[in-house]
Amino acid sequence: MRLKDKVAIITGAGQGIGQATAMKFAREGARVAVCDINRASVDDTVATIVANGGEALGYTIDVTDKASIAKMVEGVMGAWGRIDTLVNNAGIVQDAQFRKMTDDQFERVIDVNLKGVYNVTKAVVDIMIEQNSGCILNASSIVGIYGNFGQTNYAAAKLGIVGLTNVMKLEGAKYNIRTNVIAPVAASRLTEDVLPPQLFEKMKPDFITPLVLYLASEQCTDTGMIINCTLGYYSRSAIVTGPGAFLSDGHKIPEPEEIMAAWDKIKSLENPKYFDQLPEMFGVLGPLLQ
Repeated sequence: MRLKDKVAIITGAGQGIGQATAMKFAREGARVAVCDINRASVDDTVATIVANGGEALGYTIDVTDKASIAKMVEGVMGAWGRIDTLVNNAGIVQDAQFRKMTDDQFERVIDVNLKGVYNVTKAVVDIMIEQNSGCILNASSIVGIYGNFGQTNYAAAKLGIVGLTNVMKLEGAKYNIRTNVIAPVAASRLTEDVLPPQLFEKMKPDFITPLVLYLASEQCTDTGMIINCTLGYYSRSAIVTGPGAFLSDGHKIPEPEEIMAAWDKIKSLENPKYFDQLPEMFGVLGPLLQ
């Protein structure tokens, strides 16, 4: 993988997937900014990378604190003069059934997992635009795609990351900036109380890093992908649209009874289509827009 001398910022890199990714990037010759809210974890990760001949700088940042992010970006640019890859990996969970969830639990998870991605990306995107190149990798979750009991806050944040990515792939294309999503399941502090013990022990973060490394490399040209990954299994997820049913000529308003009669066609996903952007979806409605 062509990562030698590339500069990568990795959030949540003090342990788990972020730490494994930082170490793998460094072994491939990348210069790594190790970012985490825990200073001791940052120091340990940087020390390990350096001891193995890699190049790394450590930053204690809170992804909800724009000042700490700005200071980190300034330090990276001062040391290395560019930013090639951003891996938005930082996250937290505060699980509760929806009816018992507090406003603070909901807002805190949104602030870290979704707004944190916005904050860090916002701080580096102009640099990538000026370079006319860049790679942004956002860690979502299968919880956001499929749902999981007791995680409405986490699911909302993680699917929000997919929406953010869907737009960034379009806006970044003219500047040669690729934006992709990974939806990993791996042993970490976030999944310790969620995964059964026998699975937790097997699901090493190292299974995730080959995917992240490929997506960050020059060999990968795809953008806007959502890739699930766990335990050596990798697959693409996508939002698709079924064939549907035309119940109007574009002028007549259908009756509810017509919706009911056509319900099986409306909800069918037989021969679905993937639309890369909104205008493609509107194209299907062409005959009705006359």
